[in-house]
Amino acid sequence: MNVYTRNRRAACRRTTLDAMKPVQVGGYAMPYSIEEHQHRLAAWDAATSASASRLCRFRVQVGIDILEACGFNAQLASPDQLPAPESIDDEHEKWRNKVIAKAGEKEIIFTHGVAAKLINCYLKVRFVCAGQHEHERVKCLHPPIDATLLRVLKEANVGGFRSDWKRLHDTRWSKFNSLQYEEVIRLIRLSIPGRPLWEIEKFWRGYQ
Repeated sequence: MNVYTRNRRAACRRTTLDAMKPVQVGGYAMPYSIEEHQHRLAAWDAATSASASRLCRFRVQVGIDILEACGFNAQLASPDQLPAPESIDDEHEKWRNKVIAKAGEKEIIFTHGVAAKLINCYLKVRFVCAGQHEHERVKCLHPPIDATLLRVLKEANVGGFRSDWKRLHDTRWSKFNSLQYEEVIRLIRLSIPGRPLWEIEKFWRGYQ
């Protein structure tokens, strides 16, 4: 066994042992919980998805660190902790600004589009796809926005907003400023009035 292989195996053993250690919360060792399990999956998915744009590449762990620094962690476990429907947009803007600021501390430039993708993918996995989709506070969560969704919304002329979807698609989600991102959410609400916002993802073809 050469030195490189031996060092790699030792590093893998250390990583495995670290992952098995109890989670530290407030200085206390906590057992590995389903909340931590859900958080890890949601954070990994969000960081992977948000870093997909060629205009904003970053390591998955960096995305996870940003999420956790902004309060998206294992303790965010109940939909009752989410913003009320009437305040979700204001709270989401605060979330985006905080995520952008934390990314800046790491010398990474996040737009509102990238920040929203990170947040929305996290909340989708953590709550929408975790059996909480009928909760009033989950129904109003913003869905992830990407080129695939915008393209199909344009092609299907969803809501009769073909020209708007085209303009927003051509702008590119990863370049969205706050107003452009909020316009997408407004058009989604107009397109599926009274329905949970996650239902707009029937037009997302990224799973294919």
